[in-house]
Amino acid sequence: MQFENFAALWEMQGHGPYVWGAYAIAVVVMIAVVWAPLARQRRFISEQRQAAQRRHQRQQQPIA
Repeated sequence: MQFENFAALWEMQGHGPYVWGAYAIAVVVMIAVVWAPLARQRRFISEQRQAAQRRHQRQQQPIA
């Protein structure tokens, strides 16, 4: 499929908004698929560090 210029590529004979919209949705979904687990992992690691710090502080407190 060849287009004469960039405007023709963008318009795709009237189908451009649907095609480019579908591409945009696909890109957003792919970004979310990568980003969500990374964010969850960062949050989990942060929570584990905080829990370890609390355990460490409890161990350092003298028993009364």
